[in-house]
Amino acid sequence: MTLSSNPRTRRRRLGIATAAAGLLAALLSAQPAVATPDPGDSPAAEKKISESTREEVREAVRSGDIPGQDEIVHSANIRHLANIPKDVLPGTNSDLAFQGRYAFAGNYDGFRIFDISDPRSPKTVAQVLCPGSQNDISVSGDLLFLSTDSSRSDSSCNSTTQPATEKSSWEGMKVFDISDKRNPKYVAAVETACGSHTHTLVPERRNVYIYVSSYSPNAAYPDCRPPHDGISVIKVPRHAPEKAAVVGFPVLFPGEGEDGGGNPGGPVNPGVSKTTGCHDITVLPSKDLAAGACMGDGILFSIKDPERPKVIDQVQDNVNFAFWHSATFNQKADKVVFTDELGGGGAATCNAAVGPNRGADGIYDIAGKGDKRKLVFRSYYKIPRHQADTENCVAHNGSLIPVKGKDLMVQAWYQGGVSVWDFTDSSRPKEIAYFERGPISTERLAGGGSWSAYYYNGHIYSNDMVKGFDVLRIDDRRTDPAQRVRLDELNVQTQPDYFD
Repeated sequence: MTLSSNPRTRRRRLGIATAAAGLLAALLSAQPAVATPDPGDSPAAEKKISESTREEVREAVRSGDIPGQDEIVHSANIRHLANIPKDVLPGTNSDLAFQGRYAFAGNYDGFRIFDISDPRSPKTVAQVLCPGSQNDISVSGDLLFLSTDSSRSDSSCNSTTQPATEKSSWEGMKVFDISDKRNPKYVAAVETACGSHTHTLVPERRNVYIYVSSYSPNAAYPDCRPPHDGISVIKVPRHAPEKAAVVGFPVLFPGEGEDGGGNPGGPVNPGVSKTTGCHDITVLPSKDLAAGACMGDGILFSIKDPERPKVIDQVQDNVNFAFWHSATFNQKADKVVFTDELGGGGAATCNAAVGPNRGADGIYDIAGKGDKRKLVFRSYYKIPRHQADTENCVAHNGSLIPVKGKDLMVQAWYQGGVSVWDFTDSSRPKEIAYFERGPISTERLAGGGSWSAYYYNGHIYSNDMVKGFDVLRIDDRRTDPAQRVRLDELNVQTQPDYFD
C-alpha cells in the first residue's frame, strides 16, 4: 500500500466511456434513479461492468488520474495515523459513536469497542456478536443502543434471518449496559413498526428518548403495514432500561390516503423515492430543533415536547434528490445540510456523467423565527474528485468540525473517501482536505469505502465498510481551533452545543 499526499484532480476523464457503454443509463435519464437506500442484510452482489469500462478504469490508474487499487492518497493537510482491520465480525462496518476515551463501531454482525486514548494506536476492548443490519449505534451514559432493520427470528443475539411476512419475526431496538466496557450486557429489546433503520437519541436526566426511523411498509408484512408516515418514539428509563417501551408514533406527514402527505414519488415525481417514513433524523437539543431526512422530503421540526415533535417546514427537491438520507445543522442553527443517497450507496455516481448536483449535499438556510421558520435552498456540494466507475460513491454520514464563526464539516463518501469542506458561505461550499483509497476493484463495481467520518476531540474517525477503522488528523489553520473543543460523549445525530 502506497501512502501519498500528492493531490490528484480526478476531475475530467472518468464517466464518459461509461455513459457510452450504458452502465449508468438509468442515472443518466432526465430524472434521478430510484434509490435503494443502504446495503441490505446480505452482502451486496458485485455488479458486472463492460470490458470498455474496465479498460477505462485501468487506463485511469496507469495514467495517474486515480489512485491504484487500495492505494491511499490524501491532501497535504491530512495525516493517516492508524487503520484497524476487521476482526471477528465479518459484516459491513456501519456507524460510530464516542464516549470518553472509547469509540463504538457498528457492524452488521454486532459492534466493536475501541480504546482511542492513543489515537495513533487504537486498541480493541470488546467485540459483540449480535447480527441484525444495520446495527446503527449510539451511547448515553451506561447505555448503548443498537438498531435492527432486518427481519429476525427473535430479539436475541442468536437470531437468524426470517421473512418479514411471518408475524413472529422481530425488528427494532436493542439496549446494552456498557458500564463495563469489556463486558457489555444485553438488557432490553423493543420491537418497532418496520424495524429501526437508524435511530436518534434525545437524552434527558432520567430518561433517554429514541426517535426510530424506518420505512418501506408492505401490506404483506404483519408488523410493517401502510400507512407508515411517522416515527416510533421509545422512552428508556436510565435506571430501569428493561422497562423501555414505545410511547408514541407521531405522524410527520399527515394527509389523505394510506401514504399520508409525503412525497408521492413516481410516476408523479419520477426517480424520486416515495415518502413512507424517515431514513435519519438529527436533533439539536440546545435549540429544541430536529431535521428529518425522510426519503422524498426534508423536514424541520420542533422537539420542545420530545414525545410530540411538531413539523415546522417541509421541502422537496424533485430534480436532483433521489433519496433524502441524513441531515446536519450548523452550530447557529441557521443552516441544514441534507444528503442525497442516489443509488442507495451501491452505485458509481461520483463521475462526470452524473455531474455535480446529484448524489450530493443540499445546503439550506433556515430563515425566519419560531414556528414560521423556512428551509431555503442555497447550493449543492459534491466532492470534486471524480471516482472510477467501479467505485460506489455518494454523500453519506458526517459531522461538524467545531470552529467558532465557521461552518466546517467532515463527511464520508463511501469509496469517494473522506472530505473536509467549508459551507460558511452556504452558496459557495468548497473542499479543504480529503483522504481516500483507490478502488477496491478495477474489474467490477464492488461496494466499500467510508460509511461514517466524524470529528471527535482533535481527530477524524472513519469506519470503512471493508477496510476497517481509520484514524486521521487534520492540521490546517482553518480547523486547528477545533482541537480545543473537548466532549465527554458524541452521537453525531444528537448534535451537541460545542461552545456551551
